[in-house]
Amino acid sequence: MSHIVVIGAGQAGSALAVKLRALGFDGKLSLYGAEPVAPYQRPPLSKKYMLGELQLDRLFLRPESFYADQGIELITGTQVTALDPGDRTVFLSNGTKVQADQIALTTGAEPIRLPAAMGGDLPGVYTMRSLADADAMAQEFDLGRRVLIVGGGYVGLEAAAVAAKRGLVVTLVEMAPRILARVAATETAAWIKAMHAGHGVDIREGCGLKVLKQSGGALNATLSDGTDLSIDFVICGIGVRPSVALADAAGLEIDNGIKVDALGRTSHAGIFAAGDCASFPWKGQRIRLESVPNAIDQAEATAATMLGGDQPYVAQPWFWSDQYDTKLQIAGLNTGYDRVIVRPGDKPGSQSHWYFRGPDLLAVDAMNDPRAYMTGKRLIEAGQSPLAAALADPAVTLRSLPLAAQKAA
Repeated sequence: MSHIVVIGAGQAGSALAVKLRALGFDGKLSLYGAEPVAPYQRPPLSKKYMLGELQLDRLFLRPESFYADQGIELITGTQVTALDPGDRTVFLSNGTKVQADQIALTTGAEPIRLPAAMGGDLPGVYTMRSLADADAMAQEFDLGRRVLIVGGGYVGLEAAAVAAKRGLVVTLVEMAPRILARVAATETAAWIKAMHAGHGVDIREGCGLKVLKQSGGALNATLSDGTDLSIDFVICGIGVRPSVALADAAGLEIDNGIKVDALGRTSHAGIFAAGDCASFPWKGQRIRLESVPNAIDQAEATAATMLGGDQPYVAQPWFWSDQYDTKLQIAGLNTGYDRVIVRPGDKPGSQSHWYFRGPDLLAVDAMNDPRAYMTGKRLIEAGQSPLAAALADPAVTLRSLPLAAQKAA
């Protein structure tokens, strides 16, 4: 009987295993997860779960019984320690080894932690990536406590929103000149910064953490500008890196993640990768996407490849972030933009920012403006671009936007 092993029981691993069954694979199927729980959603951890608005049972992607019903052997709390791609042998933390016919790596990404020399190993210093992380810091979210958030990306900003809503005193530091410097335009960053300021969050840009020290029952944070802050705990949100240690040690090619082709194949026959851990070709470049939609879509496309399919995966990037009562929806990738068109929404508190390179639409950031998001997403996926001058005119409706001439193929 053919045996497929999926390493990594997150969103991508679960999607890949389920898709294999849906496509008719009837061999042995094993899904290994290092965490002691069934696959669950990660985005709500820094949002509704921390706010107490989403209960644990609703966090799981599927009931654990589902995997048994589908003939998926779900093995949790088990680390895969090594991989021999030559004979496709998987070595487990319990000392056993498993032989497979095909292997899929869906190992995800891991948070970048503060160095120990900066105090990153002190009690009260947390990251936000796993269910265990969220549960560990839940005790800290009491009214009036002081939190320092290091990092002004989306994870840090979402954590700041939760803390502010829970009545904490929130300071966020970002070493770059502004928040969201790597992922959003100044217009979007300014809009979000103003929103946080309205909720009492102290955002300090161009300012980082120098060192943490214990001070009685609290922590003392010395910032790069010389400021000393007395705080109760720290959330580190300085980014993630792809989990490639297993693949790297096995000799798989690494390029900002496990390098795969458009079919999800790694540099070794019979070994595949998908999700946050994998980098893949896209529009003449190589990218890696950290998002739920990509994890699901790429995993499902890779499952089809593993069963003999030959349809390349074509990513349609989209993302979202919930902060306070604002839903930020993002379509496309803004890499290489040279101008941004700001368009007011139909309702108070709504706005959209449209990224262009020359006449070509690359991406849209929509704040509480689902109509702008859906319009932008549809245009980007169709390879079409609206005329920027018309887009900038609020009198021109989204439905009637004239389109720029399309490039010849």
